[in-house]
Amino acid sequence: MNQSSWVRGAALVSVLVTGAGTAWADNVNPLADAVHAANDRFSDVAVALKEGYNPIPCDSSPMGGGMGIHYVNPDLIKGGVLDITKPQAVMYEPMPDGKLALIAVEYIALKGPAALQGHMMNYNAAPNSYGLPEFYEMHVWAWKKNPLGTFADDNPDVSCDAMKAAN
Repeated sequence: MNQSSWVRGAALVSVLVTGAGTAWADNVNPLADAVHAANDRFSDVAVALKEGYNPIPCDSSPMGGGMGIHYVNPDLIKGGVLDITKPQAVMYEPMPDGKLALIAVEYIALKGPAALQGHMMNYNAAPNSYGLPEFYEMHVWAWKKNPLGTFADDNPDVSCDAMKAAN
């Protein structure tokens, strides 16, 4: 076993034994890495607009945190195809300087059960606050770490406050 393998193995044992949330194992997520590589073009919000995504209001949770601004492509939702390079929504957090920071993407399927590269998606019943029929979704926090998990809906570290301050 080389030193690098030993260090990773020791970090994994630390996670298993102590439940440490910031050890090496938390940073390994093949799906999040693939999503990041496939969609980094959306770091420029102009690309999302050019590809048919439109913003909906910033989503913040009354409990704190939220999901930021979703730029949604309705044609991709209707199309029903799950393609890692074409998320149905791209998510941004408003920054104090007025810019939008890419933080995550969301995959949405109207039929299911649905999965993306072996990861089961969350079911949302109808009626829902999105005005959609029942659907399946998965957020992938590939740009901003989410302490609740890579695939959690809300992120306690996301804020719409910069947008409110601008209005």
